[in-house]
Amino acid sequence: MSGYEFFADGARASFGGDEFVFVEVCEGMDLAQALRIQAITGELARRELPGVLDVAPANASYLVRADPDVLHPRELVRALARLHDRFGEAGSVALDTEIVEIPVWYADPETERTCLKFRDRHQSPTETDIAYTARINGLASVADLVTAHTSAPFIVTFPCFKPGNTECVQLVPRERQIQAPKYLRPRTETPARAVAHGGAFTVVYPTAGVGGYQLLGRSPVPVADLTQRTPGFETSKVLATISTLLSFRPVPGEEYEQLRTDSREGRYRYRRAPVRFALAEFLADPAGYPRTLEAALSC
Repeated sequence: MSGYEFFADGARASFGGDEFVFVEVCEGMDLAQALRIQAITGELARRELPGVLDVAPANASYLVRADPDVLHPRELVRALARLHDRFGEAGSVALDTEIVEIPVWYADPETERTCLKFRDRHQSPTETDIAYTARINGLASVADLVTAHTSAPFIVTFPCFKPGNTECVQLVPRERQIQAPKYLRPRTETPARAVAHGGAFTVVYPTAGVGGYQLLGRSPVPVADLTQRTPGFETSKVLATISTLLSFRPVPGEEYEQLRTDSREGRYRYRRAPVRFALAEFLADPAGYPRTLEAALSC
């Protein structure tokens, strides 16, 4: 198979051999388009179309793997085109998902110690990552950065390269999006459960390892458990799948230590609640609508 197939909304599909169809929806990160991708791929998965083996959504594109002996790739493209038409308008995009609270000790000593070890590969030779991120976003202090980061929930738009490490975008008007570059050269060390920001995306590193996002703090609770023995992971090895809303809550050091102990000993229970995210309502009121979703955590 070769060549492009174009959809009515401007998206284009290309073929990877006879098994894969790759669909590029937009060239840059656009939250509304990312949520359309989630609606399209979610509906494709729900329909259980014979021959579809895997569906992998990303921020601006998605990939579908199919068995060509069951489903011809060009027939798959025609089915995808119909889904693009169905979710062509913002009012048609609604995601049944959940919101989960993530406690964070911002500017904690472990992530600050780590980031200060790698100033030779960072844009600022003297500031911590969180101080640098606050300054380049025009915020007066680290406290203001924490307030901005916790002012509205984030939505997962891309499951990253480690189980549980999900890129998420804050549900705020575009001019309020926190932006930060990655390190000039990656760190060789990142603490497990570090909360970090790169580009327009926040992530929680599930395990210790390398990294290039700006370190903001650390969560006391895990976002992945491959053994599924930790309460909260009974039905999934990862805490947040695509479309999940994450609400970051600042906690002081004393509470972090208590929550860490509770988590290790199996007593911690995640605050989470089902929600229905409507793209049209968000676009109509991007400042107020996300707060109504967070209210579900109080029920």
